[in-house]
Amino acid sequence: MPNLLSNLKITINEKLYVKDPETSELGRNIIKNSILLIDEIGFEAFTFKKLGEKIQSNESSIYRYFENKHKLLLYLSAWYWSWIEYNLVFATHNISDPIEKLTISIKIITQNIVDDISTPHIDESVLNKIIISDFYKTLLTKDVDEENKEGFFTVYKRLINRIIDMITVVNPNYPYAKSLASSIVQGSLHQHFLKDHFKTITNLSEKDCLSDFYIHMIKKTLL
Repeated sequence: MPNLLSNLKITINEKLYVKDPETSELGRNIIKNSILLIDEIGFEAFTFKKLGEKIQSNESSIYRYFENKHKLLLYLSAWYWSWIEYNLVFATHNISDPIEKLTISIKIITQNIVDDISTPHIDESVLNKIIISDFYKTLLTKDVDEENKEGFFTVYKRLINRIIDMITVVNPNYPYAKSLASSIVQGSLHQHFLKDHFKTITNLSEKDCLSDFYIHMIKKTLL
């Protein structure tokens, strides 16, 4: 799979950046170190000034790529969901059995993420931690409706729609496919968050059971 992924270029909505960071060494360095710095100090404390100090570059040079740190977080989120989608598509493209296809997809979405060597400037395992803790910050804003119209969440919604389609194939009569699909994708982030911060209210703190949980849920619900 890494070899297949290495031949693909993840395309991000161009409205999320001023200059495509993938087109230069500085841009890729900004992406790489923004992920590491956000993980280290948290998104609230993260600033372009601190990032500039980390990469030994002027703060103004970062603004040539991103308008603000909110747009940067939107960019990182879109990149992450695109990467998850690519993994899901490759893992399921030869699977004909509907329930097996849905099961594999759930495993892709809920798995513990490891770094993908085909993307040397992005550590997906660290980016996953940022998505778990901060993705909701891209959604819970006053501007979310306008940003949605601009297509900033297209990949996230497209991934969920893939799950909706799979659920519908498994059970065309199930009336809540959209709610179930979005609950699986967003709920998996919440469960990982609970594992790290509220261990007493999730079984995930006791064992690696998140995939099993959602697979059990969909089979009991759909079959």
